[in-house]
Amino acid sequence: MAALGTLARAADELGFTASAVSQQIKRLERQIGMPVLAPAGRGVVLTPAGQAVVDSSLEVFQALERCADAAQSVAEGAPRGVLRVAAFSTGIRGLLAPVHPRLLKRYPDLRLHISEQDPDQALHSVDAGTADLALLHDADGLPAPLSPALSRRLVHTDLGDVVMAETHPLARVEAPLGEADLAGHAWVTSPPGTVCHQWFRRLFAGSPEEPDVRHLVDDFSTQLSLVASGEVLALIPRLARPPLTEGLVVRPLRRPPTREVHAAWRRSAEASPAIKAVLAELQAA
Repeated sequence: MAALGTLARAADELGFTASAVSQQIKRLERQIGMPVLAPAGRGVVLTPAGQAVVDSSLEVFQALERCADAAQSVAEGAPRGVLRVAAFSTGIRGLLAPVHPRLLKRYPDLRLHISEQDPDQALHSVDAGTADLALLHDADGLPAPLSPALSRRLVHTDLGDVVMAETHPLARVEAPLGEADLAGHAWVTSPPGTVCHQWFRRLFAGSPEEPDVRHLVDDFSTQLSLVASGEVLALIPRLARPPLTEGLVVRPLRRPPTREVHAAWRRSAEASPAIKAVLAELQAA
């Protein structure tokens, strides 16, 4: 509740009913002998005692997590149980989905529970303890700031390529494409506010003319259906690129836009065999 602002949102985040959470809070108040919540309008706020409980709770959760990891590590060192992973959509498609079968085969007692979340939400989930591992991308070219309780590791660098119909004039160019090659051609691109639109704008940052954007489409499969007409080009990250249909080709860029993908986890879970196993598979891939 301290992080999310309301009892109802906290209950939803934890997967419990608001009534169940309220009962646990009442039990806690009986144990410590004072209220931890106080009415505030239609909602509630933390009392000083409640804030003190929140401030000291991180150490408790970290100690419990270290106990669980220590118990797992002595059980033949094999990862087991459920590892909750929060990741952005294309990170699931391009990174987690390919390594998932190998993890299942190598560690039959380990099960991944994958949730699609944007990087900010995934980071919050790990920090709050509702996820064990997060995959994050640096949307603006800089890694997201981490709380001191979290660790991070680079697991992948994603690049953007240009996709076109095989009948397009640029399809005959064998060398990586530069800004001069791309000038004057029509495009389909992701809408403003998306990572891929930022990438697209950077491609033409030094150009005196605005690029010819014919279509704004968020879904990459739909972009490719428009590319197939031969009218437009598309800039698509490799992680996000769907399988190409017949008649489409990919051309690399001389200075491709890039984004780093990091994994983040709680420092208290550093010894987790499950986290170590997933990180190893991601980096091997």
